[in-house]
Amino acid sequence: MIPDLVRTWVAGWSVSRNTPRPVEHPWGHYIEVGRPELVGRHVLPHASQAMVREAAASVTVPYTWLLLPAEPDEAEGWLPAGWSVDREETGHLMTLDLRTTRPVAPDGYTATVETRDGVTHVRVWDAAGESAAQGQMALLGRDTVVDRVITDERHRRRGLGSFVMRALGDLAVAEGAALGVLGATDQGRALYETLGWKAHTSLAECVYRPGECACHS
Repeated sequence: MIPDLVRTWVAGWSVSRNTPRPVEHPWGHYIEVGRPELVGRHVLPHASQAMVREAAASVTVPYTWLLLPAEPDEAEGWLPAGWSVDREETGHLMTLDLRTTRPVAPDGYTATVETRDGVTHVRVWDAAGESAAQGQMALLGRDTVVDRVITDERHRRRGLGSFVMRALGDLAVAEGAALGVLGATDQGRALYETLGWKAHTSLAECVYRPGECACHS
């Protein structure tokens, strides 16, 4: 189950972030991102020391990342020199059996929906027309991958994150999707669990930074 969910997340994240199509490798997938702090990301559907070592051995460019379904402490013990676990970026793989909930934007806010390049965006605006919250998803047939759910700090604790999540879910159901998948931070997980999302595994984020301190927080 976990490997299939990881593959779904990889495919959806790539569409959502408008990256090149993931490249298949014996150990998993590679997504070219092209940012200075995230050159690319290897994603492993299975967690094992052999796969981690094989993927890491293919990396020569600093700020290449490696994501695998494992606890941070476990992943840390498998990494070769030059690699470290970034605990702030480590998250959780979550799913939800989608259903229609018909959410209503909180008082004082309005919502808009836009779909382009295979990605559906929900945005919430305050009374002054300023952006208050947003989220997006990539539809993959019966699955949808939710991404970039953000509430502006000035508008938090007003139910906007929950509204965005439910609105995305309704839109996905309307398009025939049945399963939602996402990668959540610790803070995001707390919100999503109140909405019925289930965490299946930790996602350890590892980064190649040769020459820098390999200390772990």
